[in-house]
Amino acid sequence: MASPFPGMDPYLEGEMWQEFHATFAHAIRAQLVPLLPPKYAALLAKRHVLQSADLGIFGWDSSRVIYPDVHVVDAPEPDMLRESSTERTITAPAVDLPSPLLEEVPLLSVEIRDVAHRRLVTLIEILSPANKRGDGAREYNQRRLEILRTQTHLLEIDLLRQGERIALQGQLPPAPYFIFLSRTNRRPRTEVWPVALSDRLPTVPVPLLRPDPDVPLDLQAGVKACFDLVGYERLLDYAAQPPPPPLNDSENRWLRECLKRAGVCDSD
Repeated sequence: MASPFPGMDPYLEGEMWQEFHATFAHAIRAQLVPLLPPKYAALLAKRHVLQSADLGIFGWDSSRVIYPDVHVVDAPEPDMLRESSTERTITAPAVDLPSPLLEEVPLLSVEIRDVAHRRLVTLIEILSPANKRGDGAREYNQRRLEILRTQTHLLEIDLLRQGERIALQGQLPPAPYFIFLSRTNRRPRTEVWPVALSDRLPTVPVPLLRPDPDVPLDLQAGVKACFDLVGYERLLDYAAQPPPPPLNDSENRWLRECLKRAGVCDSD
């Protein structure tokens, strides 16, 4: 069985996201390799960012003040030591709470380079929770601005409903998912594909060096390839609500109908 949804599967936006992110990057490269002229190569590039571990993919606000487990106090005066030595020592019960930890998270992107000069022609970014909030979003936007100052095309795939969108002038249309394409010859203009929850993910162009034509990237076929390879439908809990943010009433009804048609969930 494949995903019960015609487009993006919102249940992937939770604990399975990191695994899906890497698998989707591989699927995108596999789809592009046979379509690219021999003068180009599609490569995977890995970088690491810091994000909270253990508390859920969107569960920790990096702006919170974290207090250390150990603190330093002044040593008591001798008189205070003599006075306290006669008192009974009472041990208070401890409260066991987790400490927020940071871990390095690998993020994969797809680079289209020309073989002769290794020039970065097109960068395909799959946005992740780690670069859609707090310091991670600021770091990503800075990296994005640096790319936009070069002669590299930038294709950004945002399949996460939660978190900040990339910085653009003007108001984005309401949609849970977006694809953004910044061509070197059209900057500062950016092509935007809003994608509804019930929509099939689009086929978008991947630009190359002039005069070479764009090559198509079928994002829905990429998601399907991930399900075919891993079988995410066996790992996702379709009986529960999808990861946050919560769906509105009409979206929730649509989601339950999709699950019923797929024979995954019979309850309302």
